[in-house]
Amino acid sequence: MIPRYARPQMAALFAPETKYRLWLEVELAAAEAMAELGLVPNDDVRALRARIEAKGAALIDPARIEAIEATTRHDVIAFLTHLEEQLGPEARWLHQGMTSSDLLDTAFALQLSRATDLLLEGLDRVLAALRARACEHRDTPCMGRSHGIHAEPTSFGLKLLGHFAEFRRCRDRLLRARGEIATCAISGPVGTYASVPPEVEARVAAKLGLSVEPVSTQVIPRDRHAALMCALALLASAIERLATEIRHLQRTEVGEVEEYFHEGQKGSSAMPHKRNPILSENLCGLARMIRAAVVPALENVVLWHERDIAHSSVERVLVPDACILADFALDRLAGLIERLVVYPERMKRNLELSRGLYNSQRVLLALTHKGLARQKAYELVQRNAMRAFREQRPFLDLLRADPDIRTHLSEAELEKLFDLSWYLRFVPTIFARVLGEAENR
Repeated sequence: MIPRYARPQMAALFAPETKYRLWLEVELAAAEAMAELGLVPNDDVRALRARIEAKGAALIDPARIEAIEATTRHDVIAFLTHLEEQLGPEARWLHQGMTSSDLLDTAFALQLSRATDLLLEGLDRVLAALRARACEHRDTPCMGRSHGIHAEPTSFGLKLLGHFAEFRRCRDRLLRARGEIATCAISGPVGTYASVPPEVEARVAAKLGLSVEPVSTQVIPRDRHAALMCALALLASAIERLATEIRHLQRTEVGEVEEYFHEGQKGSSAMPHKRNPILSENLCGLARMIRAAVVPALENVVLWHERDIAHSSVERVLVPDACILADFALDRLAGLIERLVVYPERMKRNLELSRGLYNSQRVLLALTHKGLARQKAYELVQRNAMRAFREQRPFLDLLRADPDIRTHLSEAELEKLFDLSWYLRFVPTIFARVLGEAENR
């Protein structure tokens, strides 16, 4: 991923140095497990660990591994050759009975587990920001819209609470996906343990904080990795849905919220007045890139027989990119929500734009309670609503003047139907359902 959309900690997880360090971690864990079981000399493995720790970060040279791979055309052999150069004869106890996928897939599981942990941290920050802003604006009335058109009033806090609930579901999915990809396979060339006993795998898994893959063939089944990409895609869609809402609400004609505009920030090279929702727009674009990983990840599930490497090139590109972009997007979204500028007075003005038309359903239902057939009531209310729209007149005034309406509803009854607080009376109930009573004060 290009540096512009990569945060250092997540990007470092997918750097060559980190990858080779994880490979070494897996190889050493396997060698120590074998030594504990008496399969390889314990003294040699202890000496091997001491030598590795003494060399520290200087042990692994990605450029040297790449140079060796230019000849071997095999990345794992190049890595092991480099270790032999650095560690001496005891390095022969590394990769005993293992196949390349034992190393690659187990290390990949570590990489993705740690990447998911970072994503969960970012998601928690988004959730905290949404919770705080939702509670702040729980009772801030605004217009609810369907098809982009005024519908009935809601509260801005309730809007944000809906997004909070969605991101909480995203967190649950991501946590489940982490459990799926956090698996270890040290089972030999076709997963039969013919060259390395299951006890080694169990010890490596326990040491690395992974679970054992029940049937690995030679690779860990790719439905696990696809589950993670699907979870990220749903997360990306949640990000885009919120970003799209902010973009719409920032439009000049709406003007209910605005991205924070920093001191010295410029909105346009041509028009000095511009204040654009660039963060939200950027998030919508990033979401497309994250979702783009889903179809290749699903196609990776299908491999020939016990294993081929059709999945490998895809995972080298799309999986790191999806994780890095999701991490960046979560950080950007959290900052956007934390600093979002909200304009309650503009929300109030927008509520008044339709001159009370949003009360049409209340009038309709009141007429049915007075004995009118629903379709007749609908006709009477719509007739006045369309006239209010065409003539830009207050809806309530037209209802007061309509004898067919007044036959059934008094002026006092009509005025009561135009009470804004009626629409928000159950908002605290919804908040309590989502956040719990203690946080709904």
